[in-house]
Amino acid sequence: MSRPLASPPLAVFAYDFDGTLAPGNMQEHAFIPDELGMAHADFWAEAGRLAQAQRGDTILAYMHLMLEKARERGLELTLDSWRRRGASLRLFPGVEDWFARQNGRAAALGLDLRHFIISSGNRELIEGSPIAPWFERVYASAFMFNAAGEAIGPALAINYTGKTQYLFRINKWTLNEWDHEAINAVQADRDRAVPFDRIAFFGDGLTDIPVMRVMTDHGGHPVAVYDPETPITEAAAARLLRDGRARLAAGGDYREGSELDALAAELLQTMARGVSAELFA
Repeated sequence: MSRPLASPPLAVFAYDFDGTLAPGNMQEHAFIPDELGMAHADFWAEAGRLAQAQRGDTILAYMHLMLEKARERGLELTLDSWRRRGASLRLFPGVEDWFARQNGRAAALGLDLRHFIISSGNRELIEGSPIAPWFERVYASAFMFNAAGEAIGPALAINYTGKTQYLFRINKWTLNEWDHEAINAVQADRDRAVPFDRIAFFGDGLTDIPVMRVMTDHGGHPVAVYDPETPITEAAAARLLRDGRARLAAGGDYREGSELDALAAELLQTMARGVSAELFA
């Protein structure tokens, strides 16, 4: 007997940001070195030393250091200032046109495609980028702001293992970061809003390995993306494939007709076929 599904069924493309939608680290385009006046390699080395000295998390360390260095230089730290910085983020070719094209393909296949970010980078910078309106949610490390609107410290730090919880938030459609009750409530797989076989995750490196492992173990679609101009990132993607972390890989060219674009089209077709099979299960 067939059973009803949400109409149209939800499908999800989730993305890391740095190295996946954009080359390099976002802070290096929007904050370092121009505003901090230091080489980005020196900044990351200092953040690493701070994390080790404090036996702390590297994400919290870099966020603390961003604010500390900014205060030393008298930089503006309001939410609007961070979003203005994000407006200058450099994206891979074709990214700005990618989302509408994939949404159109999904709709033609009877799917309602939603896009999410799951990143260790800065939420405020991503929210200022030209592609921010396409995302259902931006799950990324974020600052806490005081009554005067100034960033005063980390409010949310998403490290490599922390990323995995957001897959389950999407899977259950319990999207609020602060809601720990709904995400931990018992829910049968068949009752979840977006089964893993209708979720694809696009990532590029070590911080995405736990997410890719979860995707693989639950029947999702982990995709390794690399910078075509940086051989070391292509080697990293090949390693993710070889180690069974990713199932597919392509260069970060999001233009129509690219390898990655063709891969996305095939993923949507696979998801649509899964919906048809589920209807008559």
